[in-house]
Amino acid sequence: MAFCLPIALVSVPDHARASELTIAQATAPAALDPGFLREAATLVDNVFDTLVMRDDQMRLAPGLATEWRVIDDQTWEFELRPGVKFHNGEPFDAEAVKFTFDRILDPAANAPTISYVRTISEVEIVDADTVRFHTTGPDPLLPSRLSRYPAYIVPPGYLREAGEQKFASAPVGTGPYRVAEFVRDDHLTMVANPDYWRGAPELERVIWRPIPEATARVAALLSGEVQLAESIPADLAQVIESNPELRLDRVENGGLTLYLGLKSDEPPLDDPRVREALSLAIDRQAVVSRLLRGFATVHGSQASPLDHGYLELPAPDYDPERARQLLAEAGYGDGFEIRMQAPRRYNASADVGQYLAQAFGQIGVKVSLEIPEWSVYTQQVPSGSQAPIYMLGWGSTQTLDADAALYPILRSGEPYSTVRDAELDQLLDRSRQMLDEQERIELLAAVQQRVVDQRLLLTLYQEDSLYGVANGVRFEGRADARIPLFDLGFNP
Repeated sequence: MAFCLPIALVSVPDHARASELTIAQATAPAALDPGFLREAATLVDNVFDTLVMRDDQMRLAPGLATEWRVIDDQTWEFELRPGVKFHNGEPFDAEAVKFTFDRILDPAANAPTISYVRTISEVEIVDADTVRFHTTGPDPLLPSRLSRYPAYIVPPGYLREAGEQKFASAPVGTGPYRVAEFVRDDHLTMVANPDYWRGAPELERVIWRPIPEATARVAALLSGEVQLAESIPADLAQVIESNPELRLDRVENGGLTLYLGLKSDEPPLDDPRVREALSLAIDRQAVVSRLLRGFATVHGSQASPLDHGYLELPAPDYDPERARQLLAEAGYGDGFEIRMQAPRRYNASADVGQYLAQAFGQIGVKVSLEIPEWSVYTQQVPSGSQAPIYMLGWGSTQTLDADAALYPILRSGEPYSTVRDAELDQLLDRSRQMLDEQERIELLAAVQQRVVDQRLLLTLYQEDSLYGVANGVRFEGRADARIPLFDLGFNP
């Protein structure tokens, strides 16, 4: 498909130089409650704070907690930063920390990201400025788990008064920006919090605009309507690179790892030979080269090379002849019919879905392909109502550890997992309680190897993160995929 975009010499407009920035996003947020996110944490990152932060080198650093220490194998103590207030003036204290985690861990709440903090059994208030986290077993990753969603601290008084629904559209945090206006599917306006504990932000006003259609998103950047755009599609990257007033910011292996989830307890996907056949039907390298223009990498593991605990495994083979043989051995010599979903959320993901349907068709599997709207899809996947084969992107930006890339989508019973494998469950559970670092790495390696051996899901490739940036905007993409407004600004 050819795209015609205006070739304009864009520049940062006067109002932006006066400390206003407009950012184009590929998706529209449904809600802003950080404990119940079903989309990326890009927005709430700037409204809320966590006890632990990551600096620009991805090292853990003090956030709302000034220090932390191990009391025993199942207890961590955190000293809280004094004098911090929420945007509404409510004090940040130990009660707020306990309230935040109690609400996420409540089984009745059905928090979609509970798997990240499921190791926490209780938050104990020691005094107003001190809390203790008790865990179900040894958890060496607890500080990392507290560095991103769903661990943003929320104000108990305001939330009780406002109610869950209002809080999701008019949230209050301790972060560098306040939500001034949220019009769903149109824009979100943030204004600087002058009383922020790290100091007043440089940018006074930031407008986030959802522009789902990629061509329109790039056109808005070219015209100067926006000064920063995320999720630049691979086929439009050259448009950015060829414009002297723009630059393409690329973070290799900085995006999500896309995979095909499989309902492997349902026939015919309960047969490992069928799952292997589907994997062999996919020419992943061709997908990356032709559809993603090289802005992705084929890995053998679902974890990322940037993750602690990553196991380098060879890329999956492409062998359609062997795939047909396996289907015949499994009793499906004449093929079968099955539903598959591929949302328009990721880089060329609908086109990739079309390719996969054709590739499966070549080995005799007739696919009924659905391309759902993202807002619908985000409700289906954690509820289990998605198709038997479904495309999803996952990553470890929450902890930059292989655990976050693996546990939520592989452990039986987790909201985003359709895998049912008792041996894998044991490996995952042991890895979360192993204090010896070398043994933990070995367990994570065993998890990654078993996923490949049993084809419990089909890893496709890991995207690069691509941003379009107007000259003059101070921005650099991060490995954890954050857009931290506190660090952004305009060059003199």
